[in-house]
Amino acid sequence: MSDSVPQVEDTETLDDLSDAYERLRAEIGKVIVGQESIVKMVSVSLLARGHVLLIGVPGLAKTLLVRTMAGALDLDFSRIQFTPDLMPSDITGTEIIQRDDMSGQRSFKFARGPIFANVVLADEINRTPPKTQAALLEAMQEVHVTAAGETHELDRPFFVLATQNPIEQEGTYPLPEAQLDRFMLNLWLDYPTFDEEVEVVRSTTSGPETEVNPVMTADEVRKYQRYVRQIPVADNVIEYAVRLVSHTRPQRDGAPDFVNNYIDYGAGPRASQYLILGAKTLAALDGRSTPLEDDVRRMAVPVLRHRIVPNFNAEADSVSAVDVIDELLAQN
Repeated sequence: MSDSVPQVEDTETLDDLSDAYERLRAEIGKVIVGQESIVKMVSVSLLARGHVLLIGVPGLAKTLLVRTMAGALDLDFSRIQFTPDLMPSDITGTEIIQRDDMSGQRSFKFARGPIFANVVLADEINRTPPKTQAALLEAMQEVHVTAAGETHELDRPFFVLATQNPIEQEGTYPLPEAQLDRFMLNLWLDYPTFDEEVEVVRSTTSGPETEVNPVMTADEVRKYQRYVRQIPVADNVIEYAVRLVSHTRPQRDGAPDFVNNYIDYGAGPRASQYLILGAKTLAALDGRSTPLEDDVRRMAVPVLRHRIVPNFNAEADSVSAVDVIDELLAQN
């Protein structure tokens, strides 16, 4: 097993990216109290050209986080509130008839929907029917929208952050596992600590609203996205990521007994790709020119949590997907 790393040196861009992230983190910190790990993982997904599924109870500032990040990045922001009666055209846009005042001629014109933005918040994505979910997920994958046989490219960078409420499941349409795979990361927002909540209440119930200043442009985001893809990775780090993912697949060579007992379906190759892309981005944000195995380990839970399917035995023994991932990390 080789641990050699191809040498691709661009220390100037690396330093710029690391500095830009620190400015971004500080700017978001003006508005968002705590949640530093969530802010970092959302930044990782954006720079890796991925998308995020964010799960948390109401009132944890999910919308505020995304809006603040979009403002600090000087990116166009759009919020879509998903409801049972939302149609695909309400997201992507539709053809409308337009009359030319000079000639009197009528023609069809495409009216762009809210998905034509750099940062799209898909709020409570599980509250809309599958056909509307599919319209969003297709745009996420293809980065374009097709209407009346014509293709319309989406603006780049294009970043979708979809939210779900884990409490109320009545009248919802859970995303199938195959569609969950479209999201690079699955992040769970936890309650703030006592001190953090005190600061939230203090800062949001008095004084003027905090102004967020742009610290990065869309052109810079695109440049850093290209740079992340070029970061070299040692063979042993790639092999570690692939081995970790392959061990989530039951009844396969190397699968531990607890995986065979508790997992119906393991993660696919896309998980290995996202582990490496995430590890690259983490390394860059920390100012390092190449990722380590530890970076892969840091990405394991948000990348794998929604890609492995526990079975009835796991449910009966109160074993979650995160429990399985933690045990895999302990053994690898």
